[in-house]
Amino acid sequence: MFELKVKTRFAGAHQLTMVGQKCENLHGHNWHVEVCVKGDALNPAGVLADFGDIKKAVRAVVDGELDHKYLNELPAFEGMQPTSERIAVYIAEKVQAILDKELKEEVQVSRVMAWESDDACAIYYPE
Repeated sequence: MFELKVKTRFAGAHQLTMVGQKCENLHGHNWHVEVCVKGDALNPAGVLADFGDIKKAVRAVVDGELDHKYLNELPAFEGMQPTSERIAVYIAEKVQAILDKELKEEVQVSRVMAWESDDACAIYYPE
């Protein structure tokens, strides 16, 4: 089993009710995101997948859909709070869909870490 990890960032605001006093106010984070993909076999070039392809998929989701947004207003979080946990799930599912469509190699998103600060993150492990 091999695993690759790419990292990126985005700025986004949210408001969480019923979580904690500070979080109930509109606030923003400079999110750090780590996306890991795994697979069993290396391709003929000796890599699991091209890092550039993984980065492109992650950027399409993060830069294209989340960066500089008020997350509560995004259709993806309609009827639910955009918590770190849900952001990690959202990124995992969207990146996996892109990889399934764009890559020849068989790779699976193995985990996504959504860091809302330097010392707090949610980690999602897709099944």
